[in-house]
Amino acid sequence: MKIQNLTKIFPSRNKKNEADVTAVDDFTIELTDSELVGLLGPSGCGKSTVLNLICGLLTPDAGRIFFGGDDVTELPPEDRGIGLVFQNYALYPHLTALQNILFPLQNLKGADKLSKEAMLAKANETAKLVQIDGLLDRKPGELSGGQQQRVAIARALVKTPRVLLLDEPLSNLDARLRLQMREEIRRIQQRTRITTVFVTHDQEEAMSICDTIVVMRDGSIEQAGKPQDVYDSPANLFVAQFLGTPPINVFLGRVSGGVLYAGDDAILTAGGVPDQDVYIGIRPEGFALDGNGPLRCELDRVEVMGRDVSIVSTHGASVNASVRSIVSAESAAVFGEIRFAVRPDKVYLFDRETEKRVPAELSAGGRAGQNVRRM
Repeated sequence: MKIQNLTKIFPSRNKKNEADVTAVDDFTIELTDSELVGLLGPSGCGKSTVLNLICGLLTPDAGRIFFGGDDVTELPPEDRGIGLVFQNYALYPHLTALQNILFPLQNLKGADKLSKEAMLAKANETAKLVQIDGLLDRKPGELSGGQQQRVAIARALVKTPRVLLLDEPLSNLDARLRLQMREEIRRIQQRTRITTVFVTHDQEEAMSICDTIVVMRDGSIEQAGKPQDVYDSPANLFVAQFLGTPPINVFLGRVSGGVLYAGDDAILTAGGVPDQDVYIGIRPEGFALDGNGPLRCELDRVEVMGRDVSIVSTHGASVNASVRSIVSAESAAVFGEIRFAVRPDKVYLFDRETEKRVPAELSAGGRAGQNVRRM
């Protein structure tokens, strides 16, 4: 699937403010067939609008949409070969699960129309794929949220669509069921090999099951790539802050004479970076308790999470209200002022003005650790 320069503008409804709203702005991406792609971003970033443009529920103001070599931009939704699963499942409450799954097949016309026996066989096969073959005589009101979701997925899959579109399908489920169902979505997608676009605001969902993630902000693509690549090499501060649980720690810093300072603490050497003010991003797993470490923090509390421990502390240069570091449970006995060494591969520099990533060769040693006196 290929999307070229897709743009959608909604006219302003505020008579005092004539500015239109650009929901999708020059969105361009090419997706590999048979992969699971996550559109990820905060509420209002345009990800659901992109999904509605792909399926034909909205008409773009500019740009083209291709499925394979076919331009489907002008085609109505029913002719695009898409399967769509809504956030609220949108099942027909008066129909059984089997009747809901059969419904798309019953609306096929012409050469695509199937016999009753063929429709029933496809519905049963799809129900078995999503593991609800024992619930087909029940109506939606008699099913759990996870079971309703499976029915909605089966209804979308039964026509063997060219593209499967999932619009926040897990948001109505509790945490445990959400974990189970995201694994099921991955299993089903790998089994069917249908190109799938998955919309979510939950970065953990996207990171765990998607082949590619597309991080969006204000209708535009901030960064796209394999989940681990985007996590390890964020293009800008927004992407770095959006990905990761707990979120990345951000400090006001500077590079001076080849040394990186977080406030007054000289934490690393920074090769190839001219003197400048920067934002420093440090992943929570990038800290190591070290009595002689260069980063000095004041302990707030320790949160035991089983195998690991989250140390919550403060630092004068921290942009966040607190600094969160993940260490092993054996390191839990800490109090007062604590010191950290930081892993260079978990530290990122960002330009203070543009917030874009600043390339740097970070390393420990050298003049790092020679802290200046706090003012």
